[in-house]
Amino acid sequence: MNQHDVRLPLTATYRLQLNEQFTLHHALALVPYLERLGVSHLYLSPVLTARAGSTHGYDVADPTHVSDALGGEAALVALAHAAHACGMGVLLDIVPNHMGIGHDNPYWDDVLLHGEASRYASWFDVAWRGSVSALRDKILLPVLGSPLRTVLERGELRLMAVEGRLRLHYFDRHFPIDPATVEPELARRASGNDAELKLAEWAAGAEGRERQHALLSRQHYQLAYWRSARRDLNYRRFF
Repeated sequence: MNQHDVRLPLTATYRLQLNEQFTLHHALALVPYLERLGVSHLYLSPVLTARAGSTHGYDVADPTHVSDALGGEAALVALAHAAHACGMGVLLDIVPNHMGIGHDNPYWDDVLLHGEASRYASWFDVAWRGSVSALRDKILLPVLGSPLRTVLERGELRLMAVEGRLRLHYFDRHFPIDPATVEPELARRASGNDAELKLAEWAAGAEGRERQHALLSRQHYQLAYWRSARRDLNYRRFF
């Protein structure tokens, strides 16, 4: 048996809840103590990259990388080697159907950008052609504190140019804007100097609100009042 083929009888686990205050490096320092305690396996909370500031790790944002906030892949490998050297195994708490959505998740962001044509669309259980006709080929995002028209009237939505792409900001959330839906005048305002001011001018007043509403209607998602989730949500979520 080599160090990469450790099959140990599972007799006693010790669960470690990892977060930014207790990382894989901290877990490594505990290995000698856990060995003396008689633990057969370290049981680690999720180690994949979660949403920023996550305290539990279940809201995975990138399932292809070990979280840098927890120490990264090198720290996980070091912990595994140390545990194996002490005759212990390592268990990982992985829930495949858990994933945090939002701008932290590049795969979800790509689905919002490209809709069903996204290469990652199959990663998510979305009813693209559900019972609500207005949501055909769209994802409902029930994240607004008020109905969309009210949010627009309050000026709570802002268009920002980020790395050459337009994004729609709503307080601490932001969403991609499909370049194919951006009219030439808006694209011109989003480029060059003073883009933020030019975009604000484009969205100002009653005509600006109508322009924003029309732009949003062309996206692969629909922003909505949070109370609509119970009735109209068209993708599977944990809660």
